[in-house]
Amino acid sequence: MSNKTIASALISVFSKDGLEPIVKKLNDLNVTIYSTGGTEKFIKDLGVNVVPVEDVTSYPSILGGRVKTLHPKVFGGILNRQNHEGDVAELAEFEIPQIDLVIVDLYPFEKTVASGASNQDIIEKIDIGGISLIRAAAKNYADVTCVSSVNDYAEFLELLETKNGETSEEDRKRFATKAFNISSHYDSAIFNYFNTDEKETVLKISETKGKALRYGENPHQKGFFFGDFDAMFTKLHGKELSYNNLLDVDAAVNLILEFKDEDPTFAILKHNNACGFAQRDTIYKAYVDALAGDPVSAFGGILISNTEIDKATAEEIHKLFCEVVIAPSFSDDALEILKGKKNRILLVLNDTELSEKTVRTCLNGILVQDKDNKTDSFEDLKTATTKAPSAAEQEDLIFASKLCKHTKSNTIVLAKNKQLLASGTGQTSRVDALNQAIHKAKSFNFDLEGAVMASDAFFPFPDCVEIADNAGITAVIQPGGSIKDELSINYCNKNNIAMVFTGTRHFKH
Repeated sequence: MSNKTIASALISVFSKDGLEPIVKKLNDLNVTIYSTGGTEKFIKDLGVNVVPVEDVTSYPSILGGRVKTLHPKVFGGILNRQNHEGDVAELAEFEIPQIDLVIVDLYPFEKTVASGASNQDIIEKIDIGGISLIRAAAKNYADVTCVSSVNDYAEFLELLETKNGETSEEDRKRFATKAFNISSHYDSAIFNYFNTDEKETVLKISETKGKALRYGENPHQKGFFFGDFDAMFTKLHGKELSYNNLLDVDAAVNLILEFKDEDPTFAILKHNNACGFAQRDTIYKAYVDALAGDPVSAFGGILISNTEIDKATAEEIHKLFCEVVIAPSFSDDALEILKGKKNRILLVLNDTELSEKTVRTCLNGILVQDKDNKTDSFEDLKTATTKAPSAAEQEDLIFASKLCKHTKSNTIVLAKNKQLLASGTGQTSRVDALNQAIHKAKSFNFDLEGAVMASDAFFPFPDCVEIADNAGITAVIQPGGSIKDELSINYCNKNNIAMVFTGTRHFKH
């Protein structure tokens, strides 16, 4: 590996946090520092000598600071090959100073977009000089060290202090790798900002926050999570989340958000599906009735609430072995109780927005779609039968429909008094899904008389409504749209069952 000693540096950064000790160390090492604008002033204020880039280029900063470093004497100093006779000769001929180190922190484009700033302010935060410096320095890592983000200042300072300004090719390549990660992510964010109408059928996904998991779905598979988990959750207790935990947590969050700001609601999930769910006047009652839906499947499940978990609820939860408990908050007493199991993961769900797209691998490519953000409401209900559902049945129908939307297809959901009685999940036949749900409800001694049924897709035949009728179900919600809808409607009319259409299918494959 070829070692290089840093003798000169160009520093042009947006964020000065953590820069001071680097500048002082470079000064101690007698490194010549070049800089511009606010960074130049920052360095001068530290009492450190700095050469203005304008003195090198004989050109001032122009166009309101849009053009400062874009000059052959700057980029020649970065891109020259130090072992190339022709490059060395040209540097001497054109009086171009050698630059061994480039430190850049880009304009905060993504933060500016997230802040809700105007389009003009966002455009001004598209860095041109900085991104060009990064690419040039990283390309020439054989001779130049590139520090491309404030997040790398600490690592670079440690390198300076341990090696006294000397870098190996391995060091420089490592920082170059970081630099191209920064530049590619930055450009992806800009593209996605411009491509809001999606006229360009292009997928650009860039996540810079990644974490290796213990393993994937199974121990023989590697697993990683890319995303800002800490923005979504405040972790209060417990072991590290696994790949499967994260999938279940995702399903739990998407489900409970359907009931945000509603009466206390509690869900218990297993393998991405709700096995217990209830809405009551207290979170304690909601949990107790959710657990009653399937206390067997609840073992090792993911628990989530739409409101604070109190002491009484925590005492009940503590009796159950569960992997994760999620809530907007926990009372102090509840937290103390739930921390009684050292591995139990406790998460506070922060108020953050989820992606508007779903992405998954498919064959040798990727499938992307809009997220299913359509939630069935009372206004969507179109009574298809002679008998209309009662007010209480309508409440249960909407309740069941929201659950059905977040359950794997083919699915049937049975509910009564805002409690999940049972569901048939992921079946190849809708009849099988219904029979599974009925069998499960009866196994836990639920009375299906007066219950409602939700289906994620239409009924091509009247067999499902006939089976439901025989089980005691009195109201049905489904999308409608089959060329044979009349067969199901006619059966319901003959047997005094209310059925409503929503016009929206909610497949979840």
